[in-house]
Amino acid sequence: MNRPLLLATAIAATLLLSACQPGQGEDEAQQQAEAVPVAPASDDDAAWKAYLGQVISQNMDGITERTFNYYLPAGVDPAEPEGPYSRMKTDVSNALLRTVLPGNMLTFSSPNSTLMADLVVAAFSTEGVREDALRGTRVLFIGEAKDEERVRQAALAVGAEFRFVEVRR
Repeated sequence: MNRPLLLATAIAATLLLSACQPGQGEDEAQQQAEAVPVAPASDDDAAWKAYLGQVISQNMDGITERTFNYYLPAGVDPAEPEGPYSRMKTDVSNALLRTVLPGNMLTFSSPNSTLMADLVVAAFSTEGVREDALRGTRVLFIGEAKDEERVRQAALAVGAEFRFVEVRR
């Protein structure tokens, strides 16, 4: 064997062996786990929006179009006829009635996870919303584990890809 070929073979073998070393994947998993942002302990909107920006950016893989972020501040009264809850529910319902193009992502979050889950379930079950209204679209719900399953079912019922990020405080 000539020297250049021997050198190339040695380098290739070294690279292959270093890629197979145990524990390397564990380090990457640990780094990703540490990178999970922690939700604010308070209901401060600015702190929540900063937190949500981090979570949303970590879930953008595969999104080729726009992201539509729906955020309800703490203390919103769902019974208020023209309040933020009512307006957002109408906005989401209207978007689903028109359908959303593939490649987009809809995010839903609030310091009050249950209230946001209620909104998603109600809006997604609006009369006239087609079963494929969100085909090729991702729904990201950032909330508490107790609300995940019912939001998941509502999103899957209209053809969405569903992702859940549990709020950790």
